[in-house]
Amino acid sequence: MAKNLTTVVSSNTKTVEINRAQPTVIIGERINPTGRKKVLRALQEGDFDMVREDATRQVAAGAVILDVNAGVPGADEPALLQQVMLTVMEVTDVPLCIDTADPEALDAALSLSDGKALVNSVNGEERALEAVLPLVKERGAAVIGLCMDDDGIPETAEERLSVASKIIERAGSLGIPPEDVVIDPLALTMGADSKAGRVALEAIELVVGEFGVNITMGASNISFGMPDRKYINAAFIAMAIHAGLTCPITNPLITEVNTAILAADLAMGRDDYGMRWIQAYRQREKARQV
Repeated sequence: MAKNLTTVVSSNTKTVEINRAQPTVIIGERINPTGRKKVLRALQEGDFDMVREDATRQVAAGAVILDVNAGVPGADEPALLQQVMLTVMEVTDVPLCIDTADPEALDAALSLSDGKALVNSVNGEERALEAVLPLVKERGAAVIGLCMDDDGIPETAEERLSVASKIIERAGSLGIPPEDVVIDPLALTMGADSKAGRVALEAIELVVGEFGVNITMGASNISFGMPDRKYINAAFIAMAIHAGLTCPITNPLITEVNTAILAADLAMGRDDYGMRWIQAYRQREKARQV
């Protein structure tokens, strides 16, 4: 098995190390207008109060990196993404995960980064590799690599490993080390394919075994279209952590998911004497009494 690598991301005041031997790093997903009509409407109206609220609440709930997306149809995404980033940076100093498919918006956002950002994302498509990886190298960022390419999303874990290998190799050819490439094996909805969860877990294990890189996922995708999604998400994310997931992109405000992450870390020996678990328990009990 490959050596577990450490991915470092930072703001100007905080550094986050992602490593399989350390507690799971939560990347907060909520600053994203996709699927959130209230956020979309607020950004369309130039109202950033919800961005501020989402940033502060997610950090308070345990997110140590915040995903920032400004994909509003018809908007000037480079300018809007910069404004969203500045708004987040006003209220918290955690590192940011810059979430855009627009290279121009990515370049504009990276110009504001005062640390080492995480870019979300590149994939195995030639167009994406050529547009994104040079910016990642130039700005000294880390990058998420999605296991999809010009042929779409591979059906098997082995094929997703092949795409991960391609991304890591291309990044390396530009001088981006493997520890700066975080692989996303892709969690697809089990509502459409009952084997989607198993394939994702197998892909995690294969990528970790081959490269030792860190692993992320939009973990809530796994339950899309299903009832009682929080329970599915909690079970899946705990299983994924055992398989090698290190930095899920998820909603830390969902108690069941947050608790599953803490329990998985405890079971994996990443919570000395259960202190993080006990602290979280006390916080939940205090909140119940208010």
